[in-house]
Amino acid sequence: MRKRPPSPGRARATRQAARVTAASATGFYTALYVLDRPVVAVYALFAPIALGLLSPIPGGGRDRARTVLCVLPAAMALTALGTALAVSTAPAVAGMLVIGFTLSFASAYGPAAASAVPGLLLFYVLACFPPYEPDTLPQRLCGLLAGVALLVLFELLLLPAPPVQPYRARIAAALDLTAASALAFAQGHRHAPERAGRLREAGRGLRLSQAPPASRPTGAGRTDRGLAQAGAATRRVLDQLSRMAERPESETAADPPSEELLRGVAAACTATAAALRGTRAVPGPEALEEMVAGFVAVRGRPSGGLHADTKASRRLLECRSDLLVTAVSALTVQAAVAVAIGGRRDAAGLPPEQFWYARPSTPKLLALRLSGNLTLRSVLFQNAVRTALGLGAARLVAGVLGLEHGFWVLLAVLTLGRTTAGATWSTVRSAATGTLVGALAAGALIFEAGGTVEVYAAVLVPAMFIAFSVGPIAGPAWAQGLFTLVVAAAFSQLAPATWRLAETRLLDVLAGCTIGLICGVLAWPAGAHAEVRRGVADVLRAAAPLVQVTASAVVHASGQSEWSGAPGTSAASGTSAASGAAGTSGAAGTSGAEGTSDGPRSGRGTAEEAMRLTRHRLRIAEGAYAQYRTEGGRDPVDSGPDWHLALNCASHTVTGSHWLPRQAYGPAPPEAVEWARESAARLATAMDGAADFPPGGVRAAPVPLPHEVAAAAPVPVLPALVDIDTWLRTLAAELTGIGGSGPDEPPPEAQDDESHPAAARQAGARTGR
Repeated sequence: MRKRPPSPGRARATRQAARVTAASATGFYTALYVLDRPVVAVYALFAPIALGLLSPIPGGGRDRARTVLCVLPAAMALTALGTALAVSTAPAVAGMLVIGFTLSFASAYGPAAASAVPGLLLFYVLACFPPYEPDTLPQRLCGLLAGVALLVLFELLLLPAPPVQPYRARIAAALDLTAASALAFAQGHRHAPERAGRLREAGRGLRLSQAPPASRPTGAGRTDRGLAQAGAATRRVLDQLSRMAERPESETAADPPSEELLRGVAAACTATAAALRGTRAVPGPEALEEMVAGFVAVRGRPSGGLHADTKASRRLLECRSDLLVTAVSALTVQAAVAVAIGGRRDAAGLPPEQFWYARPSTPKLLALRLSGNLTLRSVLFQNAVRTALGLGAARLVAGVLGLEHGFWVLLAVLTLGRTTAGATWSTVRSAATGTLVGALAAGALIFEAGGTVEVYAAVLVPAMFIAFSVGPIAGPAWAQGLFTLVVAAAFSQLAPATWRLAETRLLDVLAGCTIGLICGVLAWPAGAHAEVRRGVADVLRAAAPLVQVTASAVVHASGQSEWSGAPGTSAASGTSAASGAAGTSGAAGTSGAEGTSDGPRSGRGTAEEAMRLTRHRLRIAEGAYAQYRTEGGRDPVDSGPDWHLALNCASHTVTGSHWLPRQAYGPAPPEAVEWARESAARLATAMDGAADFPPGGVRAAPVPLPHEVAAAAPVPVLPALVDIDTWLRTLAAELTGIGGSGPDEPPPEAQDDESHPAAARQAGARTGR
């Protein structure tokens, strides 16, 4: 029988256990038996554990070593601060509250910062306990330096972790497939279901959940923001091209303007992929922008006997509208990459709100990330408060009761706390059981070995390797039980020990479990569940008036589109003039209500406020959803509201509000204005209703573009009306699906999609994050 290969997770844990064990054992034995410095030995033992095991620092060996060296100054400062504040319980608890909140909240900066937080907290925890011995600070820092140096050395030399594929390489590979597909479509190879499957699979591969944590562009800086936007826009291009490949042959007639634009999209994707790999300079979006401007100028003109009152005319306009969305997404990819790695500080000719992060400095972007999460609705803020309260309470209990090894209480709170009360109880129950078994084994070991230090020295290394390799895979019971053996073997070498050391370990862990459980029950016990529901509801209510503002801006537009002038001309910065047109729109912050605008300035202010509010609430909701899907006990196929689809609906609303007003060709006839107003109002009402998540969801049904309205519209205006109709139907299909359905009931949006082929194609644009 063939042996099954070890899983990647088990292999990674084994390699990491070997590195941490080698670093800890080398530092501990050298300091204790060669230098006779017990204090140095303790810190040399725990430094690799803190930064190599407790901190899940992502990346390959070089990346991990670099991160460890970067956080070394902070680790030394926290050790010094903890040593000074250990003078009494009160300052130690106050420091624990401040340090616990500050470090936990700093995880908002990105995955590298978040991964190092537990290890940094451990350095403060280890130093702030009695006895108060400031004269040992030099020895503590020496042990810390030795442990970190050994960890860096073994990260580089002993079974180093392989380098992680950067996210930009994933984007580049996806852009290669995009370019090949767009070129094939331009050459007449349109109906290709197999290619559609490959395109969708490549799009799923760009989801951040599919990328290793080290490569996820979730930081607050310009590069990460730009790469994240480029990845999202690339997914949209892939999904849009996949829908093209799924169209029947009858809907894929040759169209010279579309074929020319497809070639331009292919060339732009090829150039951008090469820039992401570093083989050529980063191209700007000007060339593709010029082609899009030319396509916008001609897409409403008759082609091959095309007339506005024919079914073929309508189908061709819908196909051109879909292609324009594809080209705009490719244009977004180029602009985002130019900002992320090309050093551009603007995106001339493109909506400045879409690339708002291009101009601010990096410190300002970091400050914006933190200030945006300084709210009780932010799960990052909640986690920081929960962590600070738990650690502060643990330090208070350990100080008041005079626990001999009180830092074990805080270590239990730090490692066993979870974001929900249910997950915390499950973890605590397993950890308590494992600690009890481990304490019994440690007591037996101490009883049998007596004062024979050689036995403990021989047991420590294999105990560490087994604990560090099995614990992360087998769960908290095994981790706590095996770590209890490690603690007993290590501390029995520092001072004479009896079986009461195991008893102390057990009581301290139980105290930490109790404190962590109490904090989990009292501080946001539902975790991100309540916040994701509230956040998604808020963003849907904020997006509802944005739908009305955008539709009104398009049909009331005066003058030519920003892209309808001479090709290659860049648009002026600021919000599109179309978006400031007078008309009827919903007030920001309300849904479904109508109010008369006082003019262009008032309309622009309403649009900007609605956009700002929607973007802000979307970021908060996305953060809550990201944590929600990482919490234990979550069923990814539950029958409740589809939060992911709701977030995509809001994201598509924002995208449409960026681009639709820029493609307006002039004021629409009164009957078209009335249709757009009524259809947008109905959708806004449905969006507001969907925010309440009623049982069974909502039935969103905007008014379809009537045939007589389309026939009476001037030729230059008709494409804008088709764009509105397609956009509203896409949002309606997504809103209808938010409520979810039972196992025996088909998704309600399928019925609506069957009644409108364009909406069915657009509904496939639900890309994941």
